Amino acid sequence: MTSASPLTAQKPLNSPAHVLIASLIGTTIEFFDFYVYATAAVLIFPTVFFPASDPTSALLQSFATFSIAFFARPIGAIVFGHFGDRIGRKTTLVAALLTMGISTVVIGLLPGYAQIGVWAPLFLALCRFGQGFGLGGEWGGAVLLATENAPEGKRSWYGMFPQLGAPLGLLLASGIFWILLHFISQQALLSWGWRIPFIASIALIAVGLWMRLSITETPEFQSAIDKAERVKVPLVEIFRHHKRSLFLGTFVALVTFVLFYIGSAWLLSYNVKVRKIPFLEALEVQILGSIAFGLFIPFTAKLAERFGRREVLIATTVLIALFSFLLPVLMSGGESGIFIFAAAAMALMGMTYGLIGTALAAPFPTGVRYTGASLTFNFAGIFGASLAPYAATWLQSHYGLGFVGYYLLGAALITLACIFASGKDEV
Repeated sequence: MTSASPLTAQKPLNSPAHVLIASLIGTTIEFFDFYVYATAAVLIFPTVFFPASDPTSALLQSFATFSIAFFARPIGAIVFGHFGDRIGRKTTLVAALLTMGISTVVIGLLPGYAQIGVWAPLFLALCRFGQGFGLGGEWGGAVLLATENAPEGKRSWYGMFPQLGAPLGLLLASGIFWILLHFISQQALLSWGWRIPFIASIALIAVGLWMRLSITETPEFQSAIDKAERVKVPLVEIFRHHKRSLFLGTFVALVTFVLFYIGSAWLLSYNVKVRKIPFLEALEVQILGSIAFGLFIPFTAKLAERFGRREVLIATTVLIALFSFLLPVLMSGGESGIFIFAAAAMALMGMTYGLIGTALAAPFPTGVRYTGASLTFNFAGIFGASLAPYAATWLQSHYGLGFVGYYLLGAALITLACIFASGKDEV
């Protein structure tokens, strides 16, 4: 009896559909959890967790807890990245999903300031840290799950699937609050209804776990195991041999984060708190933006496969820089201007975000790629996103809308300089 050939003895590879759905559904869940918090940070938490302050101070305090997650994300990237590069992408992704999901559900069960006083915002901050810690390990693994299963010449296309989780998560998060306001009053939403999206994420987590547990390891990582190419301490290797890629990648992604949180969390707070737009209308603007965001991700991935990822990122960043001058004009242009601003900002967001995952993973070898891509993305989150809603709110209230535009312009120019400083194979 002849022994099985190596080809027949191998486990069957993941099908493209299975890989792409598993990478997409995980990031959709993670970003749904993240954006439910972002929406609640504007609409709910200033009243529930910071009622002792005046409205502007309460909003700024709520945005401060929002920023905690971005400082937790690099820690998650280091921890999950280490295990992702040592034991595998699949197991690490499951652990990251559970960390994020449990933190989100607990937020939905927290008592408010009226019940336990200052302990309420402290517990909220702790759960927010858990959200950031989990997301820090989720994103890099999801991108690698897609790109390390991609055929030759298809990395940009495969790499955009986990990125679609961001607009889908934003759409679901805004949509669930929009639906709730059609069935309960605004007062009921502030009292107890806000808890529903956080607790309901249990169902999404169950689906995500089922998809993640049914996949096999990526071919590239399995090859690294077979060739004994795994690195003992990936973090040390990154800072020893890949500091340049880490630094440039962080600022290549800078404008992506600044643009997103100006076009989502800050825009929502500006509409509700400054323009006094009703919750429902403000959420409709958010929903429109999420649709534009999602549509432009696959469109740009196709452009990148035809013209080159680096070239498309350069063109997109130039467009964002030009758009910054339109920000005060559109935001001062009444209801139609607000809708145009939301659609345009999030369309540009789709163009940059759809490529950034593949771009940040590209310069790192397989043995440290989980750690490298995750750290780069999450360091960019600290510099670009953690304070963006806070900074934009402060600039608008002290100096006017024009300075919010200058803030976006500065981020675009830094990103453009770092793209040009990067080699063709580094983005």
